[in-house]
Amino acid sequence: MWTRIQILYISIATILVASMFFCDFATIIGPEGSDVSIAYREKVPFLILNIMAFTAQVSALASTKVRFLQMRVCIIAALLLLGFQIWIGVDFFTHRKEMVFSFTALFPLVASFLDVMAARNIMLDEMMVQTYHAIHDKKKRN
Repeated sequence: MWTRIQILYISIATILVASMFFCDFATIIGPEGSDVSIAYREKVPFLILNIMAFTAQVSALASTKVRFLQMRVCIIAALLLLGFQIWIGVDFFTHRKEMVFSFTALFPLVASFLDVMAARNIMLDEMMVQTYHAIHDKKKRN
């Protein structure tokens, strides 16, 4: 079904980023035990970063025919997700006393790692194809 492993990596990263639209970011526990959940879509910077990351992931999935473009989009998406994770980390360290963070706060880091692995595999595939064509062309000339 999956012709290349990098498509699987990008697909999983896309699913992780897309799931953040529907997940809670953190929960604030009130003094009487009341809970208030904060979703990613409720904070404007998180919503903007999530939309940008999702767009980058879909662009990487859509550019399967042009490997160098797909590799570059994966790297850009990984850097964007790393920035998103840093922003979540800053919120974690500034509000860790009053908030309980969800495990989805690590999704950008996991998706970033998957994008870097996909870019690495795309580069290796392209190098293998170019080497094959170089050897094949050399044999034709001789």
